[in-house]
Amino acid sequence: MRWTDCRIVAFDTETTGLRPFDGDRIIEFGAVEIRVTPELRVSSVQRHDFLINPGIPIPRESSKISGIGDDDVADEPPFEERADRVRELLKDAILIAHNLSFDLAFIRSELERCDRSWPRTRAEIDTLPLSQRLLSHMRQHKLGMICHELGVELTEAHRASNDAEACGRAFVELARRHHAPEDLDGMVVWADAVSAPPETGHLRVGSRGVAEFIDGPHAGRTIEDHADYLQWMTMALERDGSGWKHRYPEELRSWARRWLRARASGRTRASARGGGAQDWGLDPAPWRPA
Repeated sequence: MRWTDCRIVAFDTETTGLRPFDGDRIIEFGAVEIRVTPELRVSSVQRHDFLINPGIPIPRESSKISGIGDDDVADEPPFEERADRVRELLKDAILIAHNLSFDLAFIRSELERCDRSWPRTRAEIDTLPLSQRLLSHMRQHKLGMICHELGVELTEAHRASNDAEACGRAFVELARRHHAPEDLDGMVVWADAVSAPPETGHLRVGSRGVAEFIDGPHAGRTIEDHADYLQWMTMALERDGSGWKHRYPEELRSWARRWLRARASGRTRASARGGGAQDWGLDPAPWRPA
């Protein structure tokens, strides 16, 4: 499947602060559905922008950044009334965001508050590490600077749908300039993106909409809760009649390394390790590009 035939949704959030799991809330959600030609040109953009009443006062510092104050959201609905619409927009799409983990954490936190799961997606792409890799000559990789470098217009920055559209267009331009593969699987690898795990019998997308272990000591638990075990799976060996071999197939190990780069690298420092899963802590060194 060509990735340009898929729904492509770039999204962004504005929030009351920086801590989604410590009480901060979303005050604006913006998404754009982008259609892309086979020549990697944006052919159409459909915008979706929701102001959201967070149920708590918006700090002055946050209002200075987004321009959104308490009066602007006083008559807007809470996230719960927008949850199904947000999920529908994100579901079964290639998702694009700048510093995706930030927006992902906020949306998942809001969805969990109203008993909704993260939707199943085709791929989740972060333009921040992508630009760091492809535009390595730049000293900073803020969205506005990347857009300036790529000739992408960004007006009224720090409003959700404006940032989302600029991010989506920047991704398409990066893909065009740097010859991203046409097929979806190839593009996911090229972008170092997160996608559904391969069907090897070890991981699956669970009821929460995220990958979880099928077997082993953490069966039924999400891989993000035990990312150190996922890292061990990329390294684990076992002996057979001809000597040592990897315990898990390369398809799975390649996917796991990509997920770890995107979601979990650098949580702990490197240290001496044994051969068991319990001896491993997260360290980006094993999968850092040469």
